[in-house]
Amino acid sequence: MNSNCTVGLPGYTVKKYKQNHRQPRIGSSPTINLLKSSILVSFSGALRIHIAFLLLHIQSVFLNCLAGGLIIYAVYTLDRAMDAEEDIANRPELKGASRKTALIISLICFLAGAAILTANGLILIAFLPLITGYLYSKGARIGKFNLKLKGGLGMKNLVVGITWGAFIAGIAGIYATGLFAPAIVFLYFGLKLFINSAIYDFKDIKGDTLAGLKTIPVVLGQKKAKIMLLSLHTLSHIILLMSIITGILAFEPIILGYSFIIGLLYIKNFAEPVEVETKNRLARRLFMIDGESTTIVGLRTIASGLIV
Repeated sequence: MNSNCTVGLPGYTVKKYKQNHRQPRIGSSPTINLLKSSILVSFSGALRIHIAFLLLHIQSVFLNCLAGGLIIYAVYTLDRAMDAEEDIANRPELKGASRKTALIISLICFLAGAAILTANGLILIAFLPLITGYLYSKGARIGKFNLKLKGGLGMKNLVVGITWGAFIAGIAGIYATGLFAPAIVFLYFGLKLFINSAIYDFKDIKGDTLAGLKTIPVVLGQKKAKIMLLSLHTLSHIILLMSIITGILAFEPIILGYSFIIGLLYIKNFAEPVEVETKNRLARRLFMIDGESTTIVGLRTIASGLIV
């Protein structure tokens, strides 16, 4: 599913096409670019798990957050190492990277994260991203029925949202007394990650169009796709607000408020195609989208210190 916050599904490949646009100047080796490209999204994912603990009013388990971050890093790095052909246009800085090195690092990170989660009774959650990734790219045949998730408008975004929403809510929710609160956390993060993955599809319109991929912005167009994302964003935060008011989730105004405002801002600013992304736009995008959970945790820590 690519947090960047987007596909992250191993084996996502399409028909090859020729690259005819100018290559950007690359400062470091493609392998280094590949290995560091998933660090921010994995750190952000680990903090999302921490935020899930906060919403559920449960003491955060550091090792579980760390394990989740390691697995997220492994899956995203593996996805990018598979050299999906649309990435030739969308991420030329990764072209020529050592797939073997990426696979080894990904395996080590995944096994470390899976071992921690398995020790805490979360073996199914640990392998969930790989299972859905396989079903997405390869499918599974049961008699005459072929279960394959790949294909269809928004299917990639739906798989991203469901997989990582369940991953985050599952890691924190195992300690909850009931299922209703974790289900709301799953819905919140599932919708948020669905939206984020669709936003990255706007940036990748050129490569996706050349590859023949039917992404939401390619099929619906920029205006309708943006309206859809704004509607889903508003819905998810109304549900979150009502859950806090009714006491189902913990009173976390900073999480609710910042998530709602920053979401509106990054949908407005980044749900649009861009031919060449400037360094300034890249920095703003990384801060607003991938850095959202980091900012929330930082603001909450400062507020807690002031209150005390």
